[in-house]
Amino acid sequence: MAVIWFNPGIQVSDLLPLGKGTMGEHLGIEWEELGPDFIKASMPVDHRTKQPYGLLHGGASVALAETLGSVGAALTVDSAKFIAVGMEINANHIRSARQGRVVGITRPIHRGASTQVWEIRIEDEQGKLICISRLTVAIRKI
Repeated sequence: MAVIWFNPGIQVSDLLPLGKGTMGEHLGIEWEELGPDFIKASMPVDHRTKQPYGLLHGGASVALAETLGSVGAALTVDSAKFIAVGMEINANHIRSARQGRVVGITRPIHRGASTQVWEIRIEDEQGKLICISRLTVAIRKI
């Protein structure tokens, strides 16, 4: 499979600085894996990410999804010339999670010159689908 990243040598360790001082850091999002055409990150189901009923908050799932899709889009373009900004996101919350970690994996559906569409699947530790999301990203000249 061909590598889709602008910098084909990028490693998951190169993503670590991207979360410093952001919502992702506050929510405990951790980068897990960077494949040739996907990114994987995880997030705890804890006091930072639960809603009052003790379930994973849908907004936390969406924050994980947008983080993954936006970073994915940004990694496919020359960051000296372009930025990737979210335009629209939707999410279907399929199942609840009460504890542990959830894992999100993003892959592109469409990579155009001015827009990209990314799918994000969020699963629990048993591999059960928690949320499926789609993010549309604008690619803008700096």
